[in-house]
Amino acid sequence: MKTLLVFDFDHTIINDNSDTWIVQCAPGKRIPNVLQNSYEKGKWTEYMGRIFTYLGEQGIREDDMKKIMIAIPYTPGMTELLHFIGQNKDYFDCIIISDSNTIFIDWILTHANVQNVFDQVFTNPAAFDRFGNLTVQNFHVHHCATCPKNLCKRKVLEEFVAKQVANGGQYSKIVYIGDGSNDLCPVTYLKRDDIAMPREGYTLQKCIAKEIDIIDSSISVWSTGAEILSHLKLLLEE
Repeated sequence: MKTLLVFDFDHTIINDNSDTWIVQCAPGKRIPNVLQNSYEKGKWTEYMGRIFTYLGEQGIREDDMKKIMIAIPYTPGMTELLHFIGQNKDYFDCIIISDSNTIFIDWILTHANVQNVFDQVFTNPAAFDRFGNLTVQNFHVHHCATCPKNLCKRKVLEEFVAKQVANGGQYSKIVYIGDGSNDLCPVTYLKRDDIAMPREGYTLQKCIAKEIDIIDSSISVWSTGAEILSHLKLLLEE
């Protein structure tokens, strides 16, 4: 049986937040205060939609955005980790569950030639409209009270695993690698043999510490891709 590796994207695979990084495209690398202050809790996708509309109004086009996005640094050791996973696909299935969007993730993975490492990417659908403006939609509808309204990562993970099982696939363990508060919900889905890997010093690590009573999996903190790589090599020896 394979191991399922589940990655967050922002501040996990890449060492920044793709949604906030895109502001570098804006005139003066900033957006107006009124727009900046328009965010409502749990409605990040709608907020980003307004930012993309603003960038379009400033004449920012696809090529401008792509040039900025592919300059985001990967987290140290992460590309080496992804190449290792790609070379060991007999042992690992690998997915991304992210609150970014399809366009940004595709650009960034393809630029580093690691797109084939991932069996599926679950994120908010994005496209350029007929005016050349980037648009983004909520990933799905869910009823989880703790997650942003556009994405419950636990629901995505549950449905993915259930589909694999229905198709005759089963995992010996799940390894969940993330950093943010919205990664806590899927971590609560993990079982005793699974591994939660929160990034050291980031929100997920603090959330797990507060909610340790509802976590069944083992916990292994990481700060670079090299540490995750060491852990995966140990799994292959089991």
